[in-house]
Amino acid sequence: MLDIKYIRENKEIVKEAAKNKLINVDIDRLLVVDQDIRNLTQEIDKLKNERNKLSSSIPNLSDDKKKNTINYVKDLKEKISALEEKLNPLKEEYKNLMYEVPGVPLEEVPIGKTDEDNVEIKRVGEIPKFNFKIKDHVELAEDLDLIDIPRGVKISGSRSYFLKNEALLLEMALCRYVVDKLVKKGFTPMGVPVLVKEDAMYGTSYFPGGREQTYTMNDDNLYLVGTSEVALVSYHSGETFDSPECLPKMYCGYSNCFRREAGTYGKDTHGLYRVHQFTKIEQVILCEADFDKQYELHNFLLNNAEEIMQELKIPYRVVKVCTGDMGVGQIRKHDIEAWMPSRNKYSETHSCSSFGDFQARRSNIKYKDKDGTTKYCFSLNNTAIASPRILIPLLELNQNEDGSINIPEVLIPYMGGMKKIEKKNK
Repeated sequence: MLDIKYIRENKEIVKEAAKNKLINVDIDRLLVVDQDIRNLTQEIDKLKNERNKLSSSIPNLSDDKKKNTINYVKDLKEKISALEEKLNPLKEEYKNLMYEVPGVPLEEVPIGKTDEDNVEIKRVGEIPKFNFKIKDHVELAEDLDLIDIPRGVKISGSRSYFLKNEALLLEMALCRYVVDKLVKKGFTPMGVPVLVKEDAMYGTSYFPGGREQTYTMNDDNLYLVGTSEVALVSYHSGETFDSPECLPKMYCGYSNCFRREAGTYGKDTHGLYRVHQFTKIEQVILCEADFDKQYELHNFLLNNAEEIMQELKIPYRVVKVCTGDMGVGQIRKHDIEAWMPSRNKYSETHSCSSFGDFQARRSNIKYKDKDGTTKYCFSLNNTAIASPRILIPLLELNQNEDGSINIPEVLIPYMGGMKKIEKKNK
């Protein structure tokens, strides 16, 4: 969340940010509530001070004065109680409004409403031309006994699937290859809880706005995460690092992830593009409150994902994400989109985001600066790999005319030396 002092001093900037992010929040009401809370708090504190002074003086008073003072203190307590009854609902309203206030995008972020308004900044890799009629990933996978969607739907409903045989081995190979790569770059590999408390969802700014996309365990007050980012950022919630030298903290989280895909009925229903359960490795960094450092680390995260795409030989483009396609807390964001032959277009596979101190304020993650002041950390994240979506370009781009699929060279060691997926003997 934003610092209320910043909101007070930059009301119009915050209003513009909310408008451009398509977020409906009443900033004027927030500031009225903020002022009412400050006024009431000041009045309550004044009455409490008076009550405390009088209470401490009672033992030394004469009987007549003592009785009058006791009665007056009782009156003060009732006044304080009445004011606190007014204050509590205001505090609740204030909290709810603050959770809706978005992070302010950096000046470089394009203004727009949907992903159609994202700005392409580069393309890497040549789109292949096939001299035979290609199959999409579902046809390929069914022919090679790699994926079973009908039985997944039978058991778990729409957008469900089984990965089988070499498809599962390929997913595992991808994950291990990516983890090895990130560990060499200084990341700490982490297996994380996928069931988290509500505080973690609020702390990482997935709540309140993302509830409709989240699977809820009502009996336990727990939520299934859509990314290991939730657990990795929350890992240090409520903590203060001793010095800037403790930073940055760099984690790569391996986990299953879950999304309800609410509001996407009839959209991307074919194959593995939009599913309810997937496996993802997420890059997360906590760093000191320095915008230049954040800019540098953002590019570092983005470059890591680009290296992975290049080594897998998947053509892709990078887009600068517009305001309307950003999350509530993001202030700078890039997507990587892979070329998917069956979709005949580039489609998102990675999202790289900077948050400033937005998540750290919510999660109460701080560090002590060199001058002794306490500051909130900055946070960043980026997908490293997400499956099964990444299997779409991997299967389709590496197909052969006979229906077999070549294993990308970088993954062959992780596939036990297997170079090709071929039809099995019946």
